[in-house]
Amino acid sequence: MAQYTAEILWQRGEQDFLGNTYSRRHSMRFDGGAEVPGSSSPHVVPLPFSDAAAVDPEEAFVASLSSCHMLWFLTMAMKRKFNVDRYFDAASGTMEKNAEGRLAMTVVTLRPEVTFSGANLPTREQIEHMHHRAHEECFIANSVKTEVRCEPVIAAAD
Repeated sequence: MAQYTAEILWQRGEQDFLGNTYSRRHSMRFDGGAEVPGSSSPHVVPLPFSDAAAVDPEEAFVASLSSCHMLWFLTMAMKRKFNVDRYFDAASGTMEKNAEGRLAMTVVTLRPEVTFSGANLPTREQIEHMHHRAHEECFIANSVKTEVRCEPVIAAAD
């Protein structure tokens, strides 16, 4: 069993908490030492009480799914001796009411675009298979109810 931690810190300071005019900006510190600014999404709490430049929970959720998928994909490619030069994903998530009528991240769509080099280049079918396997192995995707779609961008072979 592995344990993962994050520390979230928000402090009121002199802000008017009871008047609901306080900043939602906070810090998120992870067990490896990385610290990033966090906030509610401006889609949920209007500016200036949220910080559009900070990471909001919904963005972190999408990024977590995308990152997990990428790490598994890279493992799949390496094991098959496909040399990956670049992996880019323009992932997105949709928040809307779910079947129970509550707001939820209902769909996350991954759009990975992978560039390979070398003599051993994967076919379209091999790329699609590696994405399928990466999705099956991703711990984060296996932990959520949200539909996670993978729509890889596969460039035509030269």
